[in-house]
Amino acid sequence: MRSIVRMARLVGVGAFLLAGVAQGQATKEQEKLAAALKGGNHVALGAAIETAAATGKPISARYEVEDGKLQLSVFIEKDGAFTEVFVDHMTGKIAKTDKITSGDDLKEAKGESKASAKAKATLASAVARALAANAGYTAVEVTPALEGGHPVAEITLMKAGQFKSVSEPIG
Repeated sequence: MRSIVRMARLVGVGAFLLAGVAQGQATKEQEKLAAALKGGNHVALGAAIETAAATGKPISARYEVEDGKLQLSVFIEKDGAFTEVFVDHMTGKIAKTDKITSGDDLKEAKGESKASAKAKATLASAVARALAANAGYTAVEVTPALEGGHPVAEITLMKAGQFKSVSEPIG
C-alpha cells in the first residue's frame, strides 16, 4: 500500500513539474507578444477578421511574433481549401496570402474548420462580445472549438501584459 501512495505522489509531482515547464514556455511567447504590442497603435483582431472575410470564411485569427516580427494572421477556408491571410497590423490591409497545403498549419486549419462548420455566429462577433465583457482588454487570438458538441470561440485577451482566456458561444 505504501508503494502505491509513494508512486501516486511521484506521478503528481512529475505532472506538476511538467505543467510548470509548459506554462513557462507559453509565458515567454506571451511576453514577446506583449512587448511587440506595447506602445503601438494596432489593428483590432475583429477588424482583421472582417477584412480577411473578403477572401473566404475566417476560421481563426491571431497576433504572434515570428522571426522577431509581429504579425497578424487569419486562417480562411474557401471551397474546401485553406489560406493564411496576413493583415498589416498597422494599416489593416491584406499584406499577403499563403495557401495552406501541408504540415501543422493544415492539421490546425482542418480542426478549426470542423468546429467553425457548426457555428452560427462569426468569430468577429464573439471577439466583440468578449471585449465588451472585459473592459480594457485587447483580443490577441481567437480559435473555434467544440465543447460538448457545441461550437465556442476560445479567445485570448491581454491587458497590461497579463493574459486570460475566455470562451464565447458561437453555435
